[in-house]
Amino acid sequence: MALTWSLRLLSLGARLLSAPRRYLTVCGPEEPLPVVRIPRALQRRQQQRQSGQQSPTVLVRPGPLLISARRPELNQPARLTLGRWEPAPLASRGWKNRQAHRDHFSIERAQHETPALRNLSSKGSFADLGLEPSVLSALREAAPEVVRPTTVQSSTIPPLLRGRHILCAAETGSGKTLGYILPLLQRLLSQPNLDSCRIPAPRGLVLVPSRELAEQVRAVAQPLGSSLGLQVQELGGGHGMRRIRLQLSKQPPADVVVATPGALWKALKSQLIILEQLSFLVLDEADTLLDESFLDLVDYILEKSHIAEGPADLKDPFNPKAQLVLVGATFPEGVGQLLSKIGSIDSLTTITSSKLHCIMPHVRQTFMRLKGAEKVTELVQLLKQHGKAYRTGTSGTVLVFCNSSSTVNWLGYILNDHKIQHLRLQGQMPASMRVGIFQSFQKGSRDILLCTDIASRGLDSTQVELVINYDFPLTLQDYIHRTGRVGRVGSKVPGTVISFVTHPWDVNLVQKIELAARRKRSLPGLGSSVREPLCQST
Repeated sequence: MALTWSLRLLSLGARLLSAPRRYLTVCGPEEPLPVVRIPRALQRRQQQRQSGQQSPTVLVRPGPLLISARRPELNQPARLTLGRWEPAPLASRGWKNRQAHRDHFSIERAQHETPALRNLSSKGSFADLGLEPSVLSALREAAPEVVRPTTVQSSTIPPLLRGRHILCAAETGSGKTLGYILPLLQRLLSQPNLDSCRIPAPRGLVLVPSRELAEQVRAVAQPLGSSLGLQVQELGGGHGMRRIRLQLSKQPPADVVVATPGALWKALKSQLIILEQLSFLVLDEADTLLDESFLDLVDYILEKSHIAEGPADLKDPFNPKAQLVLVGATFPEGVGQLLSKIGSIDSLTTITSSKLHCIMPHVRQTFMRLKGAEKVTELVQLLKQHGKAYRTGTSGTVLVFCNSSSTVNWLGYILNDHKIQHLRLQGQMPASMRVGIFQSFQKGSRDILLCTDIASRGLDSTQVELVINYDFPLTLQDYIHRTGRVGRVGSKVPGTVISFVTHPWDVNLVQKIELAARRKRSLPGLGSSVREPLCQST
C-alpha cells in the first residue's frame, strides 16, 4: 500500500516538472486559467517546417499574357476576358500607399500589326472606293509607299464622295488625314473656280489646332495638289498681321488653305480672306477645336462659312455650299452638345473604329510607381540605354512628354548636363523658334524630343519607337493621344510607352486604364458622343 502511494507521488511530480510554467501558478478555485492562442498562419508555417514542405508557389498558366505584373499572382492571360461586373485583381490597387513605390506592371502587346491594317483584303484598292484616275495617279506619284487603303479610309472616302457630312472617330495613326484629303481634292477638280473677287476665296479649308499640325497636313496635301494643278497654302498662327498678309498675297491664290483658328480669325477680321466659296470644310482634331480654348474662334469661322444642309445643296456649282467633315481620335463626354451648335448630329454620317477609345493592342505600355525625386534618374537611365541602341541602328526615336513648358525647359538643362542631345517643343516658345522643330525631329536630326501635349495631337511620328510620360497625363483623353504617337500606320518599329506614376490622381487614371485593359473595353468617360465599341482582341 505504501509502495503504491509512493509511485503515485513520483508520477505527479514528474508531470508537474514537465508542465508549462503557467500551470504552476496558484489559481483560485473559480479563476480561469490563462490561454495563449497561436495565429493560424504561424501554425501552418510551423507544420510545414516540421513536415519539410516548402511554401506554396504561384503557378502561372502557360501562354501569352495580357497583363504582366511584378507580383505573378496578378498576371492575366491574354485569352482571359473579365466580365463587366466581374471583380478584377488590379496590380495598381495599392499604389496610393508609399509601400507600393518601385512597383510596376505592363499591358503586353497582343498583336504586332496596326489595327487599321488588320483583316484588310489584299485585293482592296483606292480605285474601288470611287476615286478618279487623275487622283489615283497623283497619289502614286506623291506617296508611292501607300498601296492600299486602311480600314478608316475604306469607310470614309465613299460617303464623302457622295456628299455626306462625316464625323470620323478613329484611333490615332489610322490614316484619317489622307481619308479626307483625297475626296476634297477630287471635289474641287469637278467644280469650276469662281474666283471673281480680289480677296482670296479658298474652296477648301482644313482647320487644325496647332501650327505643327498645319505644317504636316500641308506637307501631305501639297504634293497631291501640285500633281492636280491645285494650290495648297498653310496659314499658321503665332505671327503678326504682316506675315499673314504676306502669306495670303501669294499668287496664284490658294485653292485649299490649311489654317489654325487664331490665324484665320485674324485674316477674316482684317478682310484678307473670305469663305463664301467654300466647298469643303474640315475640322481636324475636332474635339480640341470644340474645346473652350478654341470654341469662340471656331464659332466665328463657322458663321462665315455656308454649310450645306445635305447632299442636294452641293449640286449647284455656281452657289457653293460647304461639305462638313469632323475628324478626331477622341470624342469625350460633352462634345455631343458642342456638335449640336454646328448642326443636327443626325445629319452627320458617323464612322467609328472598333479600337476607338481603347488601349491599343499592338503597343506595349508599362506603368512604374515612382517617387518624384526618382523620376529624373530613371529618365536619364532610360535615355542612355536607348542611345546605345539608337547608335547601332536597332531602335527608333523617343518622345518625352511633360505637363508644363517649365518642366520641358528644366529637363532640357538636366539632359544637357548629362551630354544627352535632344530637341525641345513647348507652347511658350516664340513662333520663330517653334518653326520646323518637329519636322527636324521627323527627319532624324535628333533622336529625343522633350515636349508638352502640343506634340500629341495628330502629328505623324512613324519613326518614334518609345514614348515616355515623364509627367503622367492629366486626362485619359491626353493619354490616348500620347500613346498614339507610336505604332502608327507606316511605322517600321514596334511601339512602347513607359509612364511614371507619382501622384494619387495619377493612380486614379492608371487604375481606370488597367481595368479597361483587363476587361478589353473602351476607357470610361469617352463613349458618350459616339457608340461605345467593344475592344476585340482579334
